[in-house]
Amino acid sequence: MRKAVATEEFFSLRHPVRSGRPPRELAGQVDTRILDAARELFFERGLAGASMDEIAARARAGKPTVYIRFPTKEALFTAVVMRSVADKLAHFEGYVPPGETIEERLESVGRTLLHWALVGDTMGLLRLAIAEALRFPDLASSVHRMTRERAAEVVARLLSEVAQSDELDRLPAFAPERLATTTRFFRDLVILPLVMRALYGEALAALRAEIEPHVAQTVAFFLAACRYGEVLKEPSRLGTAG
Repeated sequence: MRKAVATEEFFSLRHPVRSGRPPRELAGQVDTRILDAARELFFERGLAGASMDEIAARARAGKPTVYIRFPTKEALFTAVVMRSVADKLAHFEGYVPPGETIEERLESVGRTLLHWALVGDTMGLLRLAIAEALRFPDLASSVHRMTRERAAEVVARLLSEVAQSDELDRLPAFAPERLATTTRFFRDLVILPLVMRALYGEALAALRAEIEPHVAQTVAFFLAACRYGEVLKEPSRLGTAG
């Protein structure tokens, strides 16, 4: 990391910076510097207290360069949050929930997602969005919606992986056309309660200590509801057959 910074500083001294759009191979570095600087200043001063001038200076980028990429401070904050979310969710690519039973695999999904969610950096950014909701109401709702949608995509994929068992794929709740609804119920029952408590300021370490019993209890309830829904359909099918 230090070597890369030193190389970049050496390059800038030997080759004066030209105006206009940077070469494609350097554009990603500029974006990273801007997002890193913005994240630091947002945590230090809040969204209202951080200025685009300061962000540009800390990123060693001109204001026009920042505004070309992020027209408003709200757009920049949204990009910072979504980069953090995307970085965390990338760890789930290729992840297959382990376990010998359905309960074990679903519990693995719940524990993994909560350990991802209840970390300081991501949760801190979401708390900041809530704190700024009065000043920037559209920002708070936008960040919440995009974060929820990205997380829902991951949960749906993981539940689909779990549903490849002989038992679950026969349950109506895990049929492809109903998986989105089942995903929402799983999220609201297993994931959301601890996340909401974290957003309202409860200590993350204490909440992480609750993950194991919380997930075991709520997954058992979730599976019972899925199976009970199947039982409820039995009389009508039997009546039709008779």
